[in-house]
Amino acid sequence: MTLVEHLAELRRRLIWVIVLFIIALIAGVYFAGPVIEYLKHDPMAGGVPLKSFHPSDALMVYMQFAFLISLVVTVPFALFQLWGFVSPGLRENERKATVYFIPAAFLLFIVGILFGYYVVFPMVIQFMAGVTTEIGADPTYGIAQYFGFLFNMVIPFGFLFELPIIVMFLTRLRLLNPMRLAKIRRISYFLLAIVAITLTPPDFMSDVLVTIPLFILYELSVWISRVVYRKQLQEDAAWQERYETDSNKSV
Repeated sequence: MTLVEHLAELRRRLIWVIVLFIIALIAGVYFAGPVIEYLKHDPMAGGVPLKSFHPSDALMVYMQFAFLISLVVTVPFALFQLWGFVSPGLRENERKATVYFIPAAFLLFIVGILFGYYVVFPMVIQFMAGVTTEIGADPTYGIAQYFGFLFNMVIPFGFLFELPIIVMFLTRLRLLNPMRLAKIRRISYFLLAIVAITLTPPDFMSDVLVTIPLFILYELSVWISRVVYRKQLQEDAAWQERYETDSNKSV
């Protein structure tokens, strides 16, 4: 395919992703109500009453939840479209292997969101409520501000937990290898620690509880990259052996 044909195919796949996102967004508005009611009465909210301080707060919250639902629905489809775009450049065995990235990536995205909601968010909200109580104020939150803070805290973890799949995918494409990942380990640890400290309250225990899983994710990524890389070396050696055998036969 020419460059123009590649761009046309990429454009077509992006259009399908956008169409599904819009459809899922409309459906998300319908399902947002029950989800909001569940989260309002969930123990993670800490029993803090939620108030509406602006006429558009309810609509804003509905759209935020609709966006989240649409994102969850669209992510696996977008990954499939990405795989479909790059798969013609892969070998047959690589195509079969990389197609399993899609359910794994979706599962890790959900696990990341759950980790952010059930582990990180309670620590942050309890810390904030404690600070509010110490200054003699009653912790009453606006519903738009509360859920906006929730989304800003939870959604990034969904993408952070995609790290092993991204590393595996890039290793399959031969853009990464375990040696390069090991070489930048210190820099990666430093960046992950900054992310953890930024997203958590300013206390040591919260930083550790979030930093350690991120470090484990990185080490898991290195291990996965090493497994994929070794398999690639074996495949290359087998291909080279077949090539030399065929060359000798032709001579």
